[in-house]
Amino acid sequence: MRAGLSQARASGPSAFWRRLLRPLLQSGCPTPFYLFSVCPIQDALVELDDTFGGLLFRHWLSCKTHPLPALLKWWRAQNRGIEVVSEFELRLARHLGFTPRQILINGPAKHHWLPAHPIPGLQVNFDSAAEVRVLAPLARRLNWTCGIRLHTRQEFDPEAPQFPTQFGFTPAEAKPAITRLRQHGVRLETVHFHLRTNVASPAIYERTLSEAAEGCRAAGFSPRYVDCGGGFPPPAVKSRSGRPLDAEFSLASMAKVYQRTKRFFPGLEEFWLENGRWLSARSGVLVVSVLDTKDRPAMRNLICDGGRTLHALVSTWETHGLFSIPDRGGPLCLTTLNGPTCMSFDQLARGQFPCALRPGDRLVWMDAGAYHLPWETRFSHPLAPIYWHDGRKVTAVRAPQSFKDWKASLG
Repeated sequence: MRAGLSQARASGPSAFWRRLLRPLLQSGCPTPFYLFSVCPIQDALVELDDTFGGLLFRHWLSCKTHPLPALLKWWRAQNRGIEVVSEFELRLARHLGFTPRQILINGPAKHHWLPAHPIPGLQVNFDSAAEVRVLAPLARRLNWTCGIRLHTRQEFDPEAPQFPTQFGFTPAEAKPAITRLRQHGVRLETVHFHLRTNVASPAIYERTLSEAAEGCRAAGFSPRYVDCGGGFPPPAVKSRSGRPLDAEFSLASMAKVYQRTKRFFPGLEEFWLENGRWLSARSGVLVVSVLDTKDRPAMRNLICDGGRTLHALVSTWETHGLFSIPDRGGPLCLTTLNGPTCMSFDQLARGQFPCALRPGDRLVWMDAGAYHLPWETRFSHPLAPIYWHDGRKVTAVRAPQSFKDWKASLG
């Protein structure tokens, strides 16, 4: 894993991406486009191994976060597992060659689609009593390894913290569900929770693990696997107010949490993690071009050929690093980077940017490897091309969408 590992660690992210982008831009590749690389993900895995080396862990790749087949094929080649939350993701995982034991199925209401895929040997975490009723006989017959998703007090709607989310079993609901699964002879080995994205502090995980252990004891359940979901905040990404999302978070602190809490689970063999954003956010950039400028007394607007509406919905609540090609120095002015759609919402970024930026310049939006592809839109524009760097060379893995293809997608 360490041999030939990415230049990104040695030279810094900006220099790494500039080096990969140079031949693409020199060859006249039209913008907007995405460029993704495996190297930052390799570095992230090394960081996890270095920090958690004294513990037993299994890392599942969150398919929904970055469903790029080239990445998933590479991940499968490392003999690692994938976490899926929909029928389409399950079909994609099978199409790409993941074995049933390499597939972990989460998500709500899967009793409406999973019976159509009676695959022996899957790993399935139950989310509701209805799922247990419908899927338990199938789980027993197909020898699934199963788990229970718990809803703990640490899980709530981030936009309305006074309300709980819709996922998992409360402690009161979990006990009868566990009893029923045992009555069906289901192989029940996992307790699972997933709090949300960008969990601010390791202390939140510690409280959750303590609560999950209490729920297991109350149900007489000793899990072999504790699936902690995802949620680690990605490095180098900030909130819209400019605060680093990982200001109170560190892997070293998380390692101490796992060391302290593993004794809560007497039968524990492995912790499972499903981090998507923390692994893949750093693995991509979005490249757009400045098309036009509008200089007004209170604000300068740069109209670009890509932006929030089409490519970067996460810019609604996140601030990412951004640099220009060529570099533009000199005085700064308050500037909004707008996309090309007819929506004032289409703002990739707003802040102090060089006054020298002009039409024809390229802008590189960093940390575009998480939730950008799943949330792409075709709002009066086609899908952008995608380039993939496998650690050795850059290849095109999706061509620019043609008008014919765009029209066909609308029926």
